Amino acid sequence: MRNRVNVKIEPWADVDLALLYRLNAPEMLEHLGGPESEEQIIARHKRYLEIGGKGTGRMFSIILLPDREVVGSIGYWERIWQGETIYEIGWGVLPPFQGRGIAAAATAAALASAGAEQKHRYIHAFPSVDNPASNVICRKLGFLFIGECAFEYPPGNIMQCNDWCIDLTTITCEVEC
Repeated sequence: MRNRVNVKIEPWADVDLALLYRLNAPEMLEHLGGPESEEQIIARHKRYLEIGGKGTGRMFSIILLPDREVVGSIGYWERIWQGETIYEIGWGVLPPFQGRGIAAAATAAALASAGAEQKHRYIHAFPSVDNPASNVICRKLGFLFIGECAFEYPPGNIMQCNDWCIDLTTITCEVEC
């Protein structure tokens, strides 16, 4: 039997800029258009710091317990999708920590956070059709597969994604949130 991974998500903070640099590796962004420039990383960090205060989503660092090692990021943000305002969710776990259930546990915690807000009923994930690990996380956590879609990310780049959706009113938190 596989051991349950113990993670915590913590609101994005100034110290998490170092994590963004670590996540900006080619192997981490293979399905997302490749690494960002220095200016793009700084701008992303600023957006992550500000999003919670704007009420349009939240960004978190993923902390592996009990050692409190920072191993990735997860967040959700508002977007207009097919004429409706929804939350979109996305995550990234550093390569040495992948395949251990960390992303799934952190995603469950972020879903609980989004659900507790009672702002949007639905949250969507749009992993690339070529990213089996992220698609498995969606399936494992009970997202409904809507279908393939063309998705623009980063701006100017159209990629084929799977649209996964989950009803936030059905979410309960089974990890420390």
